[in-house]
Amino acid sequence: MKKSLLAIAIVSALALSACSKPTNTDSATISQQEDMAKATMTAENAAPELGSFGIDLESRDLSIKPGDDFFMYASGTWYKNYEMPADKTSFGAFAALAEKSEERVKAIIDDVSTKSELNFEESLIANYYNSYMNIDTLNEKGISPIQPTLDEISAITDVDGLTKMFGNTWLVNTNSPIGGGLGINRVDPNSYQMSIGVGGLGLPDRSYYLEDNERFGKILAEYESNIATMLAFAGLENTEERAAKIIALETAMAEVMWPREKRRNRDLTLNQIERAELNETYPGFNWDLYIEQLGYEAKSLNISNPQPVNDMITLINNESLDVWKDYLRYHLISGNAGLLSEEIYAANFDFYGTTLSGQQTPRDRWKRAIGAMSGTSSLGFALGKVYVDRHFPESSKEKMVELVENLRTALDERITNLDWMGEETKVNAKEKLQAFVPKIGYPDVWESFEGLSLSADDLVGNIKNIRQFFRAKSIADENVKTNRDDWFMPPQRVNAYYNPSYNEIVFPAAILEAPFFDPNADPAVNYGAIGAVIGHEMGHGFDDQGSKSDAKGVQRNWWTDEDRAAFEERTQILVDQYSKYEPIEGNFVNGKNSLGENIGDVGGLAMAYHAYKLSLNGEEAPILDGLTGDQRFFLAWAQVWRIKRTEESMLNRLRGGTHAPGKFRTLAPRNHDAWYEAFDVQPGDALYLPPEERARIW
Repeated sequence: MKKSLLAIAIVSALALSACSKPTNTDSATISQQEDMAKATMTAENAAPELGSFGIDLESRDLSIKPGDDFFMYASGTWYKNYEMPADKTSFGAFAALAEKSEERVKAIIDDVSTKSELNFEESLIANYYNSYMNIDTLNEKGISPIQPTLDEISAITDVDGLTKMFGNTWLVNTNSPIGGGLGINRVDPNSYQMSIGVGGLGLPDRSYYLEDNERFGKILAEYESNIATMLAFAGLENTEERAAKIIALETAMAEVMWPREKRRNRDLTLNQIERAELNETYPGFNWDLYIEQLGYEAKSLNISNPQPVNDMITLINNESLDVWKDYLRYHLISGNAGLLSEEIYAANFDFYGTTLSGQQTPRDRWKRAIGAMSGTSSLGFALGKVYVDRHFPESSKEKMVELVENLRTALDERITNLDWMGEETKVNAKEKLQAFVPKIGYPDVWESFEGLSLSADDLVGNIKNIRQFFRAKSIADENVKTNRDDWFMPPQRVNAYYNPSYNEIVFPAAILEAPFFDPNADPAVNYGAIGAVIGHEMGHGFDDQGSKSDAKGVQRNWWTDEDRAAFEERTQILVDQYSKYEPIEGNFVNGKNSLGENIGDVGGLAMAYHAYKLSLNGEEAPILDGLTGDQRFFLAWAQVWRIKRTEESMLNRLRGGTHAPGKFRTLAPRNHDAWYEAFDVQPGDALYLPPEERARIW
């Protein structure tokens, strides 16, 4: 998955006619239930962050029927009134919470900067931040911080020299058509394994190069102009001609790559091979030299895209060496533009920020600094340790543990009652469910930065030092047992994830706040928001790809053929459903590429709703501000996914991401009978789906 406090709304009786009221409940009973619920909150001295019970009611547009446009019904007033700032390409619930986290991290850094004596990690934070913020020094240096690497590229005289540079591209922050790194062995999650794949494009997806239409034609033309501009910073001549050749090269690279939906298929991307067989199976490339640069032994490897790797090797050998060198130069300058002078950054931003994403002005430099510092392969966990101490109460962790277990119970019951899955597969599914490892808030063991050295006046050098530091740790880990205490997101990240190799669901501290989780909110709201997020991550363990790993994280088929076929029949309903959504004229949601996320959303909602009903112990939920518990549950879900985007950003999301845009994630309840009952959605309403067309999977 990826990231306003408003006043309490006063809703008229007329406006409430858009929602179904509970049967056999008159207005006096509603008032009594509301008073009782609010009195309970007051007695506990518990005030939710949003509204009177945890939902921003003023954001709704009650002139719209929920069954016609649930996104605009839930958030339409906000959507119509929100004006996108010039430094943003999108904004919604995730971004609002991310800004809150960002401000907190800034306060941590400010506190560090005022101390007279710093400990080791504080000195790393201060030096990194100061080197990023010292724009006068960066302007004086211009392109000189990356000149040594530009000189190395210029000195390349043959394909072996090119191969050597490909092996070092991560350290110097440029691109490569072939990429390798250490990951978890998918058939033995207790060991690490090097994986090799293809990549290296400058645009978000291969379709930007290959689809012949006016929109992509303009983007390619602007991209070509940007390449010429950036190459000029290196003192090169004939940059327009060089740029055209780089465009032709990247187009050829795009042609040999698999489409994104194919790259998602874990069956196709599992191709293990012994190091001794590498040269024979993938000839024409100096694998020994390449792997030597990476630093790994790589006794065995996984080749994620077999034919594209062979095709890319052919391209490496057949394309002019000079064009490849210009390709490396351009991506070196572009990849490091944010670490160089304002002039270079502005030229790069003109394309990647404005043309490609619709962002009119850059974000404040301090925000960009925090973004760079907060990565997993940066100082993210050094900052996260302080963040957790200041902003994550243990009580939130305890309540999250309870919610996770409630969701686990709900999914267990749902698996028991599945009418399309046989008993043999159910046993395996339940074994996997019970083996789920939840990680909540922060790691039990914090990252050590011992041995890392950073300077207050050498930003590019600092980035290289950090990358060398993490590369050395990765090399040291290659032949030891995998560390299941590892986290792949720092605590201050507003996100969550499922890791199939460890069969774990992970919820960083920063997402465990309103509107996702509020310990003082109505239970229906928490179940509809963070409960559905928990269910979403659990759902990834049972989506079209996560379901290919077992309880121990081993990629293997634990399904009967009959059950797998029944599962795929149901998931195809989601493929077809989401493929009809058209956020931009002529550009549809990719139902195949987004399938895993859509299964997570639809299944997660089902689990969370089931758990919410169990939590009521057979009692009726109170009516709050005229809303039933079910209505609050689905509204909480909808407002979590409210978002506004520039059209350029929307196109990037459609072509380069795996998630459907937020508006269409909001529509996941179309597949749940309870949503139809809660909002009286009837045939003829725009979002109505006949029961047989609703996806019922988990």
